[in-house]
Amino acid sequence: MANDEHVAMLKKGVAAWNPWRDENPDIRPDLSGTNLSRRNLSGANLSQADLSVASLQQATLGGANLSGADLTWANLSGANLSGADLNGANLSGANLIRADLNGAILFRANLSRAILFGANLAGAILLWTVLGGRSLTER
Repeated sequence: MANDEHVAMLKKGVAAWNPWRDENPDIRPDLSGTNLSRRNLSGANLSQADLSVASLQQATLGGANLSGADLTWANLSGANLSGADLNGANLSGANLIRADLNGAILFRANLSRAILFGANLAGAILLWTVLGGRSLTER
């Protein structure tokens, strides 16, 4: 269950969120199950955040730091993750239908059971990325 204080801080915007993260480096934000659809989170520091089962449909996360984030079963359909740092992120079971991952860093990320139909992976770094059982084509 998400931490209400963490959710409220993020909803203030990236300009408030990032300084708060800098001041609280030992806190692992719990944003699990939160509805962040259509939010502009470009450049947000969401490293190590728990975003499991969160709704990030059509969210703008371009250039965001999601390294080590838990995005298991998150809904990222239509999200813009271009240039995002997803190094070591867990996207197992995530919905990435039509997500833009152009230039995203997916080094050591876990995409097992993720739905990637129509996702843009052009220029994405997939080195040591777990893609177990994935189909990358539309049906």
